[in-house]
Amino acid sequence: MKIKKNDTVIILAGKDKGKTGKVIKVMPKEQKVLVEGLNMQTKHQKQTQKEPAEIKHQEGPIHISNVMYFDTKEKAPTKIGYKGEGGQKVRISRKTGAELE
Repeated sequence: MKIKKNDTVIILAGKDKGKTGKVIKVMPKEQKVLVEGLNMQTKHQKQTQKEPAEIKHQEGPIHISNVMYFDTKEKAPTKIGYKGEGGQKVRISRKTGAELE
């Protein structure tokens, strides 16, 4: 997967289309990501002996094909490529050719 934790991404499809956010979790086996504050879902928590019942709002997973890396320096979405430097694979921006941190 080319998207990593703490990357800024833009949503390409769905109810949050066009919004940007930070990736908080990547699930490579399911090919999904969790983006901070986007694709919010409602979960009902049952009452237990220690905790009362409540309604929680949490981020839901988004398929990797529906997000794209957002370059904060260029203020535009860009594709990610790889470049081999000194025996190490480095992520680069396809639009500008700059290395991604």
